[in-house]
Amino acid sequence: MKGEREFFRVDDIPWQQSVRDGVAERVLARDEDDPKILTRLARWAPGLDTSPAGVITHDYAEEVYILDGSLHDLTLDRTFRAGDFAARPPGMPHGPYRTDEGCVMLETRYRAS
Repeated sequence: MKGEREFFRVDDIPWQQSVRDGVAERVLARDEDDPKILTRLARWAPGLDTSPAGVITHDYAEEVYILDGSLHDLTLDRTFRAGDFAARPPGMPHGPYRTDEGCVMLETRYRAS
């Protein structure tokens, strides 16, 4: 379970390099027992292309809301922009992606029960 946090200034959390090159993150909440389970802001650098990693799947549920910029899904050949939302159950294939201008997303990951 994610720890308890009352309102705080998100801007006070510095951007940190995530596990993927070209992605910075501000982790807002994290499950101490399972670090994959989190809520974060993810900032993708302009020009990032995840094609070398191929289609993405994972063992957790994920919700993503694009706050700024755009993201092009190379499999679907569709571009998603600020205001677009995705809800993905565990194991759902998605991507790979490319972003020319960069983007910022609010991402929530949780265990499906």
